Amino acid sequence: MSDTLSRISVIVSTYSVDRMNYLLDAIDSVQEQSLKPHETILVLDPCPKLVELCKTQVPANVKIVVNQTYGLSSARNAGVKAATGDIVAFIDDDAIADRNWLANLIQNYEDPKVVGVGGLVKPLWEDGYPSWFPEELNWVVGCSYKGLPESRSLVRNPIGCNMSFRKNIFSVVGYFRLDIGRFGKRLLAGEEPELSLRILSKIPKSKIVYDPKAVVMHRVSRNRTKMGYIWVRSFYEGISKALILKSKSGSSETLTSEDSYLKYLLRVAIPARIRKAYRPDRNYQTLILLVSMTAVFMGFLAGKLRGDINA
Repeated sequence: MSDTLSRISVIVSTYSVDRMNYLLDAIDSVQEQSLKPHETILVLDPCPKLVELCKTQVPANVKIVVNQTYGLSSARNAGVKAATGDIVAFIDDDAIADRNWLANLIQNYEDPKVVGVGGLVKPLWEDGYPSWFPEELNWVVGCSYKGLPESRSLVRNPIGCNMSFRKNIFSVVGYFRLDIGRFGKRLLAGEEPELSLRILSKIPKSKIVYDPKAVVMHRVSRNRTKMGYIWVRSFYEGISKALILKSKSGSSETLTSEDSYLKYLLRVAIPARIRKAYRPDRNYQTLILLVSMTAVFMGFLAGKLRGDINA
């Protein structure tokens, strides 16, 4: 790997003083990498209390950027603009990177056609893994889910908690869309697939790779395993998919990943549980899968009925 490509800017953002302990763990895991980052950039929402606390608690070698607006996509954009590395990698403020995370990500960029790389996101359950929660719904809590490839593969988009891109592609295709991603308690998603679709469309023969050897662990709080959260998160996921489909990045192949996932649920995941209907946990998992699928479908219809969005 060339010295140029080993210059990785790691971007983490946060919006609340309540997440400070998690944030410090995330930063420590980045700075203890076997392949040291070129720089670590912390993007903060414009909250004076948060800014002052971070200035006293965060290691001095971390570059702090105070964003002018709110929202995850806006924070990521601010981080990219402040980065001086040739690769920008993103990790959530409540995640912990495996020591070889960056080393395993960067290996994939030896192929000049690879413009983005994501990795495996393992859940760190706050109260232990709930046996009734189907692994196929780990995406609800921001983690890799059963049904994803189990080995290095080409994908449409990485998971936001563990992703990276060549920095120069942002000057070609633009930045993360502000009207699709997470904003406070608005559980919209989709900024990663929308950006990835633009990249694959505008950069001929470009590739985005999923490499499960590049691992981060993502904390899952107990409130995210409640039925109400699963319903709301699934509903917003449906809205997000509809908005992506209606954007200029959308095409007839936009939701092929979702089509494959739905087929996997209907042909493999749910039938496997029905065959074990004598086990109460399998029945509950089937119920939750059906509830989530229904919420996604309703959200998708709601998104289709919304007015057009700007590209």
